[in-house]
Amino acid sequence: MKVTSTSCICPVLVCLCFVQRCYGTAHHSSIKVTRNQTKHIEGETEVHHRPKRGWVWNQFFVLEEHMGPDPQYVGKLHSNSDKGDGSVKYILTGEGAGTIFIIDDTTGDIHSTKSLDREQKTHYVLHAQAIDRRTNKPLEPESEFIIKVQDINDNAPKFTDGPYIVTVPEMSDMGTSVLQVTATDADDPTYGNSARVVYSILQGQPYFSVDPKTGVIRTALHNMDREAREHYSVVIQAKDMAGQVGGLSGSTTVNITLTDVNDNPPRFPQKHYQLYVPESAQVGSAVGKIKANDADTGSNADMTYSITNGDGIGIFSISTDKDTREGILSLKKPLNYEKKKSYTLNIEGANTHLDFRFSHLGPFKDATMLKIIVGDVDEPPLFSMPSYIMDVYENAKIGTIVGTVLAQDPDSANSLVRYFINHNAEEDRVFNIDANTGTIKTSKVLDREETPWYNITVTASENDNPDLLSHVSVGIRVLDVNDNPPELAREYDIVVCENSKPGQVIHTIAATDKDDFANGPRFRFFLDEHLPMNPNFTLKDNEAAAAPSPSGFVHAREMGVCGPAMQKPSCPPLV
Repeated sequence: MKVTSTSCICPVLVCLCFVQRCYGTAHHSSIKVTRNQTKHIEGETEVHHRPKRGWVWNQFFVLEEHMGPDPQYVGKLHSNSDKGDGSVKYILTGEGAGTIFIIDDTTGDIHSTKSLDREQKTHYVLHAQAIDRRTNKPLEPESEFIIKVQDINDNAPKFTDGPYIVTVPEMSDMGTSVLQVTATDADDPTYGNSARVVYSILQGQPYFSVDPKTGVIRTALHNMDREAREHYSVVIQAKDMAGQVGGLSGSTTVNITLTDVNDNPPRFPQKHYQLYVPESAQVGSAVGKIKANDADTGSNADMTYSITNGDGIGIFSISTDKDTREGILSLKKPLNYEKKKSYTLNIEGANTHLDFRFSHLGPFKDATMLKIIVGDVDEPPLFSMPSYIMDVYENAKIGTIVGTVLAQDPDSANSLVRYFINHNAEEDRVFNIDANTGTIKTSKVLDREETPWYNITVTASENDNPDLLSHVSVGIRVLDVNDNPPELAREYDIVVCENSKPGQVIHTIAATDKDDFANGPRFRFFLDEHLPMNPNFTLKDNEAAAAPSPSGFVHAREMGVCGPAMQKPSCPPLV
């Protein structure tokens, strides 16, 4: 065949069973051939015996985003039946035929009338036919071919998931993987470098780096310290065209936070503290707080406090407030300013969750000294005894001294003390007290048989501060004196029958005494000496039974008390 300098075909257009490669222009074009001959590159001509017609089509290409004023030339259909006299008519059908793609039915030239976007549609399937214009009979069988939209670099890489929020532990080894970012490029990955993405870091050096091929972000420094800097904003760029000049790019932000590890021990801000505690503080109450600081957070900053030494180790205790991480100092025993005015405690604060990777940064504990000053408080008077028991004889004269209570001001001021009795009712005013000395005296004559015991309350107050009061219970026991004679237990009505035998016990008499056992029994019984004796009856004293009396009276004597005997008429009466 004969090839002119202005006539060649593109690699993708095959007409009539052969492919002609064009090394000059980039446009597709048709070629007029002589049947059964093929021109070789070296210039040789070889004769082949081929079928009369072959209607085989390969794909055409159209450049996307064409913005020129004229329709874009796509390629040319040509049948070897076409003699150039206009007798052949070319027909184009299929996707976009007549709207996007138009064909010159005489020349077979195909043009694109619209700007195409490969990212919306990558190719179009069309059908070509050549018919005789006069007879409308097909000159070639209908054949399918493809017009492929050829990619240009019109899409920048995009990070669809950004911005990113990630964490990495502080003190991580250099090169620790943080995150892998991925950018996508809508351009054709099979054509050129339009979709070949390279990653780089725009912001975040020298702390982080990114792998240019994989997008993996890593730490770039040793021992990054959260306590020095916690948050980092890293900007990653993705550039297509393999990073070459002219490529399109997109970027994203990766917000990286260093998470805490236990790499900081607790530290007391001071090595010596002083705490004031009044001596009136209640046992079990919290009297102060102390805190060691820890630069870590969360469980890495948890700690416990303990008292390791000091003269106050038995007087005070310490516990840990889990929320505030403070040491709460509590009182175990009462304080007394007058006995001890200060205490010293050695206090230790230690982490509870250790990370042995950082043990070389320890020890993860600290100690301080706490001096506790006991404050003097104006206390109420203190009685010499927690309670008092006193004795006084009954029938004692009014003003008899019962006893004395003693209270003193426990403070160093040693104020004078005044005393008074709390009278709850009028009948209680049996005693009075000397306001200055605390001496209790009787104000009424006492009768043990009426009230053997009194309970009173004595109050002491300081002259300088009358509002400070102390109270003490005083029990007063009334002692017995022999002030009550014995009495017959009851009135006796003794009856003796006429047939009673001599020596027979006819009755037993008994006596009582209101005084206590020391001044009462035993009793001595005897017949009244002032009455005439009756020989018919006798009386036996005390433990023996009483015999009939010779007179109408029976006497029972302790120190000389007598009582009558009653007579009954059923038997002979006593005479």
